[in-house]
Amino acid sequence: MATNEEILENESHYAAAQRVQYYDIAIESGHGAIVKDANGKEYIDLLASASSTNTGHTHPHVVQAITDQAHKLIQYTPAYFANVPAAQLAERLCSLAPISGPVKLSWGNSGSEANDAIIKFARAYTGRQYLVSYTGAYHGSSYGSMSLSACSLNMARKMGPLLSDVIKVPYPDAWAKLPGESEDEFVERMFAAFKLPFETYLPAEETALILIEPIQGDGGITKAPQKYMEKVYQFAHEHGILFAVDEVNQGMGRTGKWWSIQNFPRIEPDLMSVGKSVASGLPLSAVIGRAEIMDSLGSPANVYTTAGNPLVTAASLATLDVFEDEKLVERSARLGQVAEKFFVQAKEKHSCIGQVRMYGLNGGIDIVDPETGKPDREATTKVIYRMFELGVLIISLKENVLRFQPPLVITEKQLEQAFTIMDQAFSELEAGKLALPVNAAQIGW
Repeated sequence: MATNEEILENESHYAAAQRVQYYDIAIESGHGAIVKDANGKEYIDLLASASSTNTGHTHPHVVQAITDQAHKLIQYTPAYFANVPAAQLAERLCSLAPISGPVKLSWGNSGSEANDAIIKFARAYTGRQYLVSYTGAYHGSSYGSMSLSACSLNMARKMGPLLSDVIKVPYPDAWAKLPGESEDEFVERMFAAFKLPFETYLPAEETALILIEPIQGDGGITKAPQKYMEKVYQFAHEHGILFAVDEVNQGMGRTGKWWSIQNFPRIEPDLMSVGKSVASGLPLSAVIGRAEIMDSLGSPANVYTTAGNPLVTAASLATLDVFEDEKLVERSARLGQVAEKFFVQAKEKHSCIGQVRMYGLNGGIDIVDPETGKPDREATTKVIYRMFELGVLIISLKENVLRFQPPLVITEKQLEQAFTIMDQAFSELEAGKLALPVNAAQIGW
């Protein structure tokens, strides 16, 4: 079998450089919360394939469903004919949506396509053109979803013009709060920034959509304040603007709820995008929304040859079984408390740790300069690389945020092992024992 080095060398001759760089490994296999590279080294996975394998790797029930379906029918395009697993799954997903009244969905292959679809349905239903999204957002890499995103300059460089009539407003994230500023003052200031475009150049009556991640994922695992969400939600309703949420990263039990929007009482979306873990990482997504909105477009406005095919929808049905049978949503909430306790205690012990933000088994942990309290990119890279060397897969977001998103099936023993390794890395950092890897300049977003 080829080694990590041989695989990567061969790949470099044929694959474009589209991977966000972290570690020079090739994943060979995985089971539960453990993955193994081509050299045979095992790692505790704290990334869950970017939160797309919340049920863990190769879960037996999901594997069996894929196998059984593959023996029956792998693909016949849903663009022309129904298939049994997709019809069953549509009912189950719509019943899980936190939306009152009749609900329908439309299939896609990826979260990007689901967010593109949100644009289509919002414009069709409202007859309006303007779209509002947030700084720090990651909604995908297709042209529509990329136009709504604002988390990396490389998602805009050399590719313009992007989709027109997209307005970005500041996300009320954990780093925007001023020293000494109260929560209410912070909310009022951020809501004023939200309203500014509407007061100066953006007609509310021509705005179709406000799309938000209730808890931003790639923006640093940070949650919008409840009062801020309520104000934006009320503003949308007052002006006939659709309120949509992106649940691709933070949905499917990641936050200790089925959907991240359920962490915000009294707020109900008109549209929502789901993907990633909905089929345990297989290419499936959906936009789910109020039926009258979803009926505003006819075929083939949002159909794709493979979207909602029999194989991936069978995998998704099995994924939902696993969530229900193993109570993964409740497990995420419970183990999230265990993780939060560790990181809070680690913050008291290690001065390199800044904010700790935990929402279910899902967290953003800031690495900072102990003297200034400012983000420390170099220290972050040293820490994650050391954890990698010691057998833990974790990456960074922004410049200094540890992305903690293990599979929801991770065992408590595996969590404890990971925490021991993380504590060692923090201690070695503070003792000056860690050096930057040779490719440090290329690591991270």
